[in-house]
Amino acid sequence: MSKALVKSAFTIGLLVLLMTVPVYGASVNKSISVEAGSESDGETSVNGSISVGEGATVTGSLNTVNGKIRVDENSKIENASTVNGSVKLDDNVTAHSLETVNGSVTVGEGGQLSGEVEAVNGRISLEKGAVVAGNVSNVNGSIELEGSEVGGNISTVAGNVDLSDASVVKGDIIIEKPSMWNRSGKKNKPPEVVIGPGSVVEGSIVLEREVKLYISETAEVGGVEGEMSMSDAVRFSGDHP
Repeated sequence: MSKALVKSAFTIGLLVLLMTVPVYGASVNKSISVEAGSESDGETSVNGSISVGEGATVTGSLNTVNGKIRVDENSKIENASTVNGSVKLDDNVTAHSLETVNGSVTVGEGGQLSGEVEAVNGRISLEKGAVVAGNVSNVNGSIELEGSEVGGNISTVAGNVDLSDASVVKGDIIIEKPSMWNRSGKKNKPPEVVIGPGSVVEGSIVLEREVKLYISETAEVGGVEGEMSMSDAVRFSGDHP
């Protein structure tokens, strides 16, 4: 696991410990709903989900341990963090950062994030027109960009990476070498990295392990480094290999 993900897991673990202590304004075993068009300075639960209605504004953080977080379209939030649950932003949501340990993360069409998206065990999906200014990372689970942009790096250990519909990654795509605890006795299936038509990786594809690498004939990649080189990539035409 990368240092960034270790830090992420530690931060969320610390959050769990803090949330075992009663906090003013916190809902321990209930789900929380922020009404459409309303304002909130942040919401916290432990065993409950958090939902934010359309056009609402949340100036603080959304935190839960065992529950999902859902933000409806045209809303504005700061940070959303959960341990066991998904994080889903509908279309045209503005946020800073999103984080989960066990769950998927979805950024809807036109979503704008000024920070990072992190997961440990879960898929990350950025839909058309979504922009994440920072890094996007996980350990296990696919990372999918559909006509979207990442301003930093994309990194994973065991997940597939799929760029489609002229997506852009301004940093590197990094496939990290599994740590000892993340290896099993049998050989793991190599991840797939697909750089689809019209997509651009301004940095390099950095491979600390062998992968199945597919690059469209109309895609642009700054280079391939590490355990493989550009000559190892399978070039393809059409929408997908």
